[in-house]
Amino acid sequence: MRIVNWLTAKMPTREGMERNKYMRPIAGRVLRSELWRFTRRSVPRGVALGMLAAFLIPVGQIFVAAFFALPVRANVPVAALSTFITNPFTYPFWIVVANRVGDFVLQIDAMTYGEPLNTQMRSTMGEWINWIFLETGVTAFGFAVLAIIFASLGYVVASFGWRYWIGRKRRRSQLRKSTHSG
Repeated sequence: MRIVNWLTAKMPTREGMERNKYMRPIAGRVLRSELWRFTRRSVPRGVALGMLAAFLIPVGQIFVAAFFALPVRANVPVAALSTFITNPFTYPFWIVVANRVGDFVLQIDAMTYGEPLNTQMRSTMGEWINWIFLETGVTAFGFAVLAIIFASLGYVVASFGWRYWIGRKRRRSQLRKSTHSG
């Protein structure tokens, strides 16, 4: 229950987004009531969208998630909240993970023969540029892979979690009804 209370306190409100100067141009669309309801379809969409934005967009993920929640009818608060998987404290960790995932998936070391870029740039600066471009590309690809994996897993986990939570509420309600009627 503590986690639910903490999440509820941290979740953006409609009023807060209405007052935000960056959201004003699209506030009419973002603040539609169906985008703020917690339903079995909108919550998993919001989680997946938030995870996708968290890993693909380095800055302004909350606004991107809220903006892209419009066409897919995802829950805006859930989309915004799930972007916090990547934050300034966890981002260095995710950079390392993305680099390792990208390196594993691409297997660049195993696929390349020789060093075609490095032979053209023999200076120390050329080696640095080569290394930066190589590692940046691998890391960016790793972030794309992480975005797809986490969005898919987030959707599935949120769907099952939602069904479990609602089923548990219904069982409790039925149990209360049966104890009061009997």
